[in-house]
Amino acid sequence: MWPDHRIQDLFQIELPIIQAPMAGSVGAEMVIAVSEAGGLGSLPCAMLNPEQLKTEIRIIRQRTSRAINLNFFCHRPPQADAAREGAWKKRLESYYLELGLDPQAPVPAAARAPFDSAMCDVVQEFTPEVVSFHFGLPERALLDRVRATGAKIISSATTADEARWLEDQGCDAIIAQGYEAGGHRGVFLTGDISTQAGTMALVPQVVDAVKVPVIAAGGIADARGIVAAFALGASAVQIGTAYLFCPEAKISSLHRDALMRAKDNDTVLTNVFTGRPARGIVNRVVREVGPMSGIAPGFPLGAGALAPLRATAETAGSGDFSPLWSGQAAAFGREMPAGDLTRQLGTEALAYLSRLAPAPSPRPA
Repeated sequence: MWPDHRIQDLFQIELPIIQAPMAGSVGAEMVIAVSEAGGLGSLPCAMLNPEQLKTEIRIIRQRTSRAINLNFFCHRPPQADAAREGAWKKRLESYYLELGLDPQAPVPAAARAPFDSAMCDVVQEFTPEVVSFHFGLPERALLDRVRATGAKIISSATTADEARWLEDQGCDAIIAQGYEAGGHRGVFLTGDISTQAGTMALVPQVVDAVKVPVIAAGGIADARGIVAAFALGASAVQIGTAYLFCPEAKISSLHRDALMRAKDNDTVLTNVFTGRPARGIVNRVVREVGPMSGIAPGFPLGAGALAPLRATAETAGSGDFSPLWSGQAAAFGREMPAGDLTRQLGTEALAYLSRLAPAPSPRPA
């Protein structure tokens, strides 16, 4: 038996396993597979427009009636900074010339948009069971509209202070994102990531700070990590990198190969790909321009100038300019369908828990 059923009861799911919503890497196929297996499939929506989102949801709803999570970013778009953007293009100019590209060509637009009224309309139309946010929460009016649909609302916290703030705003559960996690930091009350706590230290402090159930995230990729999360007081886990090994993951062969080779010390927090700190596998541009650059434009504008470099290099078989997102536990990844992985993680975690459970007290004579 699971030691804490609050998340399963809250989301009406069988397993306390949430597939992380990894923008650009997850589509309808993975969401369907995870939800059908008893977990919570999560669709990342930040890189979709409303019509694309509707298409994905229709596919999902045609093939599963189980609970799903729609995930949105809620960052504030940065102010234009011509000097900084010019300095960023200048820093990348040598790479443009090396790859035979025009450094004066217009910068492509970044494809990550914050949650807005149009996306809220989609939520109201399709009424997902769970709506999650990254980088805090949207404005009150939008949040109230989401809540009125009956959706459970969750968001990521990287500190106990952020967790308290989210609970005060009415979140039904909180994702405690540790330093080990792949992808973008959910930090929103501060821009300083140098002091972010690891999952082992963060989760119990968040559990003590709030009354709502806590979902542990960061460095969890096998049954041992799931059991450890419950021991720390979590009610569920959110798993990302392990799902990138599944055939449903929408990642390049270059990214997949890098994950297969990744060791515990092969990732780093870097802002060179989007302008916001995110954990990925070290490659050429991270080594030479970062990992943290003081001139990278604000999120998500940093991605624009890198896009032509990434496309050209990938065509030539190189991941030198690609964001190879990964957490620190990639070495535990297993190549199997997402549904099978979800069920296997649940089965293995329960087996561990049964072995760790105290023996029943003997009956009195």
